[in-house]
Amino acid sequence: MANSSITAPKGFKAAGLATGVKRSGNLDLGVIHCPDGAKAAGVFTTNKIVSSAVTVCRAHVKSAKVYAAIVNSGNANACTGQKGFNDAVTMCQKTAKELNVKPNQVLLASTGIIGEPLPIKKITTGIAKATDKLSPSAKAGLDFAKAIMTTDTRAKQAVTTIRVSGKEITIAGTVKGAGMIGPNMATTIAVLTTDIDISKPLLAKALKDAIGDSLNKLTVDGHQSTNDTAMILASGAAGNRPVTSQCPRYKAFAKALKGLCSDLAKQMALDAEGATRMFTVVITGAAGKKDAARAARAVADYDLVKCAIHGADPNWGRIICAVGSCGVKLNLDKLSCKIGDISVFKQGIPVKFNAKKASKIIKAKHHTITVALGVGKDTDFCYGCDLTKGYITINADYHT
Repeated sequence: MANSSITAPKGFKAAGLATGVKRSGNLDLGVIHCPDGAKAAGVFTTNKIVSSAVTVCRAHVKSAKVYAAIVNSGNANACTGQKGFNDAVTMCQKTAKELNVKPNQVLLASTGIIGEPLPIKKITTGIAKATDKLSPSAKAGLDFAKAIMTTDTRAKQAVTTIRVSGKEITIAGTVKGAGMIGPNMATTIAVLTTDIDISKPLLAKALKDAIGDSLNKLTVDGHQSTNDTAMILASGAAGNRPVTSQCPRYKAFAKALKGLCSDLAKQMALDAEGATRMFTVVITGAAGKKDAARAARAVADYDLVKCAIHGADPNWGRIICAVGSCGVKLNLDKLSCKIGDISVFKQGIPVKFNAKKASKIIKAKHHTITVALGVGKDTDFCYGCDLTKGYITINADYHT
């Protein structure tokens, strides 16, 4: 079986195991190792309240070389004071000691329940065991993907390849996230690997642009976590001529990275808490890019729209209401809406349409809603998912 995990690119090993942090006994600690070192970049939550893991990782990602990343699930290590910060530092120190590198050459992420002290002894014991298990195998990569999950029902992985300077370049990634997704310049927890040889500033630009146009376009419930982190490690092991400018080789890599992140975003939407289907909201004819983005997110976040989609109800009135209430410029006489390829509202007037056909479109795993604002030329999009009884059940029972 082909390797579709984060160990697919050359130069990476991984491991995932259970330390006992999760009451379920499921995997809860993942380590990825690049023995020869990697260039790294990251984007993080803009929430003013952040996990100590985010604080530490923001500093460490600036290092010229990074050799490892460690992610724990089941405990967010957020709002835990000085002890929480000390524990985050200890996680990096322990990993660095086991791998014979410096603590600031280790990246870090945590996810789980907020406000509970991190059981650091379980974590450090687990780090020692995980570093002994490191492997470049697909199974090791899958174990890592499973170890970062919280309310996810399945691991989310993606891999893609391109040719750069006559060399095969591999990009791979895994992401966890099922709820509390509505970040700015980040996602829940995403770990990406690649073997391209690229400069650190260009790697950072490619990541920021890719996240901005994929994972950051996803909203499940409009809520932003304290722990949102996306990181990428580039080993340079593919042997391509180094990418040091925004040349065609860079553009090819950036496009491939964006495509991979879009794949992961769609996997997240379809595994959102209680979700049964996802949808894309496309806004056209906006007066500006900000208006287009705001309107797309307003529809994707609108609870009444999300409930209608769960019921496969082509209730275009809720879509129009969402657009009209978000403060963007629009021309009612030109305002139009489509569900899939079916026009349901055109130039400010309802259109007769086949409700059964529209409902069938909505019942699909993925459909598109298009709204034309009729005031300009800008466009944008947002991914969303339906809102179900399952979402309430999961979030009501999550802590207890």
